[in-house]
Amino acid sequence: MKDDILYHFNLGTATHNLPAMFGNVKFVCVGGSPWRMKAFIEYVAAELGLEDPEADYPNICVGTDRYAMYKVGPVLSVSHGMGIPSISIMLHELIKLLHHACCTDVTVIRIGTSGGIGLEPGTVVVTKQSVDAAFLPKFEQVILGKTVVRSTDLDQGLAEELLQCSEELNQFETVIGNTMCTLDFYEGQARLDGAFCSYSEKDKQQYLVKAYEAGVRNIEMESSVFAAMCKLSGLRAVVVCVTLLDRLKGDQLSSSPDILHNYQQRPQILVGHYIKKQLSASGRT
Repeated sequence: MKDDILYHFNLGTATHNLPAMFGNVKFVCVGGSPWRMKAFIEYVAAELGLEDPEADYPNICVGTDRYAMYKVGPVLSVSHGMGIPSISIMLHELIKLLHHACCTDVTVIRIGTSGGIGLEPGTVVVTKQSVDAAFLPKFEQVILGKTVVRSTDLDQGLAEELLQCSEELNQFETVIGNTMCTLDFYEGQARLDGAFCSYSEKDKQQYLVKAYEAGVRNIEMESSVFAAMCKLSGLRAVVVCVTLLDRLKGDQLSSSPDILHNYQQRPQILVGHYIKKQLSASGRT
């Protein structure tokens, strides 16, 4: 196509100089909340020594309320909303943005929150594989009336590097495990506290134990399509999510707001350390 409009970002090849704006991007971090992704770019700016006391880190996607985007140095931070459809739309336009900007050697990391299985709250899970609700490592999508199945493998070398970074930080527990990606927050995750529930506490426990036995250590709603689209695009990618509770022990959050805020900072601390380490090794900082 002659011109490409990245509609949900309010960007386009005819209206913006994308190589000038984004050509130096080496790390893209995505997460659900616009507030969280702005907090992340502020944290990374301080970690890399790029903070500007006068900077407000404006939203690059101003003009649309769908997603928010922030940038400092070689780091891009983008919100993706909640669930597979929302992150899928964002990823299509993000991948095209990186292409139009002529970016190379880009690493993409999803940071977020999740429900843990058999882990202490606050544990960070680096995803080995994203699996579906039947514990299978695949992402299915209906395209032109036909079911297309794609792999959900993530970069294992990158996962191991992040685990090493956690050991260097020595601030919180981090594990590598499978992440179950579901289609909703309540019944799809075996919760008992939704508007509808057709199963018992015993049924829930049996299901979650089976998930644990299949290597699942946490549950969220975006990792499968994230893994599939990044793999299809040849992008090095990983998912880093903190667990806010152990789903074997309950469905609702009981920790205080201060504790939950501390938990939510852990993925950004880990990923920030990783980015700083990579940039130092390459001589960019």
